[in-house]
Amino acid sequence: MSELPIETNLDSTLALARDPYRFISSRCETLNTDAFETRLLLQKVICIRGEEAAKVFYDTSRFSRVGVAPSRIAKTLFGRGGVQGMDGKAHCHRKMMFMSLLTEDKIGGLTQLARNIWNRRVLQWSRKDRVVLYRQAQEVLTEAVCQWAGVPLDPADVARRTSELVALFDYAGNIGPKHWWARLARKRNEAWLRGIIKQIRTGTYQPPEDTAAFIVANHRDLDGNLLDAQIAAVELNNILRPTVAVSVYIVQCAHALHEHPVIREQLADGSPDDLHCFVQEVRRYYPFFPFAGAKAKESFEWQGYHFPSGRKVLLDLYGTNHDPRIWDRPDEFDPERFREWDGNPFTLIPQGGGDHYENHRCPGEWIAIEQMKVASDLLVSGCVYDVPAQDLQIAMTRLPAIPAEHFVMTNARSAGRNG
Repeated sequence: MSELPIETNLDSTLALARDPYRFISSRCETLNTDAFETRLLLQKVICIRGEEAAKVFYDTSRFSRVGVAPSRIAKTLFGRGGVQGMDGKAHCHRKMMFMSLLTEDKIGGLTQLARNIWNRRVLQWSRKDRVVLYRQAQEVLTEAVCQWAGVPLDPADVARRTSELVALFDYAGNIGPKHWWARLARKRNEAWLRGIIKQIRTGTYQPPEDTAAFIVANHRDLDGNLLDAQIAAVELNNILRPTVAVSVYIVQCAHALHEHPVIREQLADGSPDDLHCFVQEVRRYYPFFPFAGAKAKESFEWQGYHFPSGRKVLLDLYGTNHDPRIWDRPDEFDPERFREWDGNPFTLIPQGGGDHYENHRCPGEWIAIEQMKVASDLLVSGCVYDVPAQDLQIAMTRLPAIPAEHFVMTNARSAGRNG
């Protein structure tokens, strides 16, 4: 058994913050390894990358997620007591609640809602000097997912609730004022959703029985007990927040269309399969989550390296999506690569790997794909716009990474196509 390669820095926290997406893969290349040990916040951490690393990382007999998320992330991005921090039978049981919401027809319902809202928004763009796509996408998705989930949202409150939901993922990794705003947004968001859960349980509000709000409010744990209202609010948020976070991918779709006009022209005359390949390549190529974390349940050996019990491990998501052993010319944007992709759940892992039902792969992945298709189709065929001079470089130090000016459009207007 070999000793893990060790990064020589006393602590790599600042280096990780400076380059979160390429931190692991760059060191793997330097050390000629798929696994190395470093220190983050002075604690020993093992970093791994690649297809085989993903396979072992999502082996539920070897890794646990309980208590892994840093306090800063738990208090902003995830909330406390949600499905992300569970394991075993309890995790599978809670996960089934989410999976019941993600049938093809239900996802189709959300897709149509979003399409209708996008079409209304585009009609308003002609009255604006400039449109910031990131904000537009956030508000469209907030309005759509709340209506779909059975969460009442007054039109006058769309901007406020959108800002609260966005803060949870846009500022989760920040320090200082942005982090504290995210903490406050989490409290306000949970209080709002907790009130809705209580209204459903008392019968003062009755959403349709097939909506997320009704299903979460009435979900029972393995012991047959209703979820605590606070935990139910966290889980309802785990449906709203990830959907609104697809706004990141939508900006990246717009960026790809602008950077690759030939691909844009192909999509204008293309098939649904062309659009699917395009959004999959956006998910592979562009940065979303840099890595995922877990801890070893007990000591084990992998590829000749020793993983001690309790040791925290980070799987390089971005690096695996750019691994040249998996992807030919990984740093080139090429949707054609997905014509023949075999669907391997350990090679394309922007939202986690493994099985949706048994592992911690994001169940909202299917929603993300469909929402990206709707927005991309709109940008290609449903509207026309100019892209004025601006900084379009993807800000790789930002989490999540998008252009600094959030993709500004001018002279935006409907192309006259009905949705």
